Amino acid sequence: MERQFEKELQDLRENLLKMGTLVEEAIANAVKSLVERDSELARRTIECDCQIDQMEVKLEEKAVKLLALRQPMARDLRFIIKSVKIIASLERIGDHAVNICERALELNKEPPLKPYIDIPRMASAAQMMLKEALDAFINEDTDLAFKVCHNDQIIDDLDDQILRELLTFMMGDPHTITRAVRIIQISKYLERIGDLATNIAESVIYVIDARDIRHGGYIKENPK
Repeated sequence: MERQFEKELQDLRENLLKMGTLVEEAIANAVKSLVERDSELARRTIECDCQIDQMEVKLEEKAVKLLALRQPMARDLRFIIKSVKIIASLERIGDHAVNICERALELNKEPPLKPYIDIPRMASAAQMMLKEALDAFINEDTDLAFKVCHNDQIIDDLDDQILRELLTFMMGDPHTITRAVRIIQISKYLERIGDLATNIAESVIYVIDARDIRHGGYIKENPK
């Protein structure tokens, strides 16, 4: 019985990672569709979101069954509960990738406002945060999880920088307002992806150390 339970936990862990891989690809393709003005890629990425949604439903059902039938204790209980939250975070990240694609489809119909420099940097940082948060989860690495929490400031700083630059464009030429607002929206979607990756990292710390750091500010140094 114990061996079967471990197998079921491992299956949940592996499928959660597969969902994470799909979400990482969605972010990459969404930003690529913007930078390369590839509207067909944007449409394909939107269509693929249904696969992420289906995985969310399937994995949540699996987690609930484990809770109901196995009645896990201590660390296993924390793992399953946080898995449900991580699954929900991944689904939300997938939704933000769709939002980016929708803005890309709109922007691709108009002349470029400016070269995309900070948006790809921001997307790369967000993708790395998500990857490292999932790696921390799979490898039970709290040091890596703390690193993800700290790195969220990088994305916040880029978001502020993009906003300031685009406000300058809008004040200088009202004809740029619509395009600038759409780019600002994309920046905000990426900022939220960073926040969700941070939430996943916080869940890792809770599962492993039973410490909840969500509302007390980020610890500057890992006390371990």
